[in-house]
Amino acid sequence: MLPIYSAVMWALQTLLRRKLQRRGREEAGYLQAIDERFGHYTQAPTEGGYVWVHAVSLGETRAAAVLLQALRAAHPGIRILLTHGTATGRAQGVSFLQEGDVQVWQPWDTPAAVQRFLTQFKPRVGIILETELWPNWVAQCNKAHVPLVLVNARMSEKSMHQAQRLSWLSRPAYQGLSAVLAQTQADAERLQNLGAKVDAVLGNLKFDAKPDATQLATALVWKQKLKRPVVLFTSSREGEEEMWLDTLQALKDVPLDAHDHINAVHWMVVPRHPQRFEEVAALIEQRGWHVSRRSEWRDGPELDHQDDVDTIWLGDSLGEMALYYGLSDAALLGGSFAPLGGQNLIESTACGCPIIMGPHTFNFAEAALLAEEAGAALRVESMAQAVTTALQMVSSGPDENAHVQGCLAFSQAHRGAAQRTVQALLPFLKTH
Repeated sequence: MLPIYSAVMWALQTLLRRKLQRRGREEAGYLQAIDERFGHYTQAPTEGGYVWVHAVSLGETRAAAVLLQALRAAHPGIRILLTHGTATGRAQGVSFLQEGDVQVWQPWDTPAAVQRFLTQFKPRVGIILETELWPNWVAQCNKAHVPLVLVNARMSEKSMHQAQRLSWLSRPAYQGLSAVLAQTQADAERLQNLGAKVDAVLGNLKFDAKPDATQLATALVWKQKLKRPVVLFTSSREGEEEMWLDTLQALKDVPLDAHDHINAVHWMVVPRHPQRFEEVAALIEQRGWHVSRRSEWRDGPELDHQDDVDTIWLGDSLGEMALYYGLSDAALLGGSFAPLGGQNLIESTACGCPIIMGPHTFNFAEAALLAEEAGAALRVESMAQAVTTALQMVSSGPDENAHVQGCLAFSQAHRGAAQRTVQALLPFLKTH
């Protein structure tokens, strides 16, 4: 069936180019080097020997940063071929590059594009972060004798069922991997159900990421100027901001104790996708709120608005999540209030910011459960309950501190996956 799939992917190339042009109107990064996605490169073919690391989007790229640091420490002089599928991932990945490294778009999954990619760069091994797996990648790497390893691998129940419906395509791909290193035992079992041979369960690389110390220090200075706690809506997704604003509006005129009222805190939102910054700003203003943008701050949140209870702060910058978490006393977890599976909560807890999550965390099920057990996160069933829980948490004194300590203990307890992963990759990293 692979030839039929490959023919469909070949036919979709024109549509992909149109999609990239549309996305490029909002995010210029998608217009960069479009031909790379189809295996056409401006540089001359290389001598090869790269370690190919694929991190499709921003979350995977942050995990790649941890892995790359550990790989370079264990193997000085290693040359990295870094690929991505999204503009945010590629922009973040630029900062990881060293002399001799290369960064390009992931090849579109046709035999010809993947063959050109492999011929151009001659990687000695491919390391794929988390979930991104393409049938022709596997088939062509096997044909070229390039080992392909899925690391920090995760597989939700929903994704497993989707893959099983296309088992004629997915099973050969998972069976063709040279190794799979899973995050959790549950991930391992689901991947095995799809045909993968799981070599080890090593934990989550993201626990080994250290928050930016400079950003945390800046947040502490800014926080000392504030008169009220800060509640962050982190990584919010489309549809969830409306739920959140509806809840704030419904509670705005409810007679509550001063410390339980929505005016008792500063509210801040950081949308998951940067192309939605303007959309979310407009939505906030349509609901009658003022917007104070991080991009317009000079030395912290605008003090002119500090006592303005009708102002919502908008985190409209990239690469500053440690700053936002450091500034916040609690965070609502985006993606968990609509049935989207939640977002990564590890970075928040590493910064000592407790999480309040909705009912939908199937993408990070085990991390969410462990965080809840450690007191680093609380589970609620609705946005209204999340808002009232956040207000209670940030005004509870000793209880709030207990949640902060739970965050730090949770983060410390699950570190070490980076070193374990590098050790497991050792057979594939030996010079041939």
